Amino acid sequence: MNASPSCPGRIYGLGLGPGDPDLMSLRAHRLLTGARNVAYFRKAGRRGQARKIVEGLIPEGAREIPLEYPVTTEIPVTDPRYNACLAAFYAEASARLEGISRHGEDVVVLCEGDPFFYGSFMHLHARLRKRVPVEVVPAITGMSGAWTATGIPVTWGDDVLTVLMGTLSEEDLVRRMSDTDALVVMKIGRNFDKVRRALRAAGLFDRAWLIEYAQMPGQTVMPLAQAGARVAPYFSIIVVHGQGRRP
Repeated sequence: MNASPSCPGRIYGLGLGPGDPDLMSLRAHRLLTGARNVAYFRKAGRRGQARKIVEGLIPEGAREIPLEYPVTTEIPVTDPRYNACLAAFYAEASARLEGISRHGEDVVVLCEGDPFFYGSFMHLHARLRKRVPVEVVPAITGMSGAWTATGIPVTWGDDVLTVLMGTLSEEDLVRRMSDTDALVVMKIGRNFDKVRRALRAAGLFDRAWLIEYAQMPGQTVMPLAQAGARVAPYFSIIVVHGQGRRP
């Protein structure tokens, strides 16, 4: 995985899948177990979910490079400071990885789920792709792991699948929920009550499932109607299965 000092090393956005290391691709596993530089995102003071997934797979002697978010939920996403803080963070992280690449070293960046599906690596990719070699290794998404955990197909025939963020306004959630056949709602957390109200308004509440920690230790799967007043953790996804055409 190493380039000569006269040639930049390659930066890999390594998709790890939804949480179970057995669901990593063979290519991701091969690159990880041969890596000399392993970077990953985490909240300050935390280990980071991506790092937990690969426990025992990082080669002995590899350099670990934690990339620590300056904010997560401390500032609302609607506050201009939120984007400003993250923009500075991604610029600094990109410069740090580019420096390693310029010395002829490859870097593996661990990514939960698929790197190009609402992943933090996308922000590094946008800054680095025209400066040094960058490659993305795709993976099973978290939402695929979630609907598989329900044991029910998510789409049939001509069903239209919509993926929504719980951070949308309640009005937008209702409008988009009402115009789809199958549904995935991500980024629930503090938006849980709003999402539930929107599902009721769209007539989908009784068909909805709540999946927590999909394909990870501690996974729970239940109809949303049975969830009661619980607080959904960060790694929660709501799924509404399609009911479309079938033979």
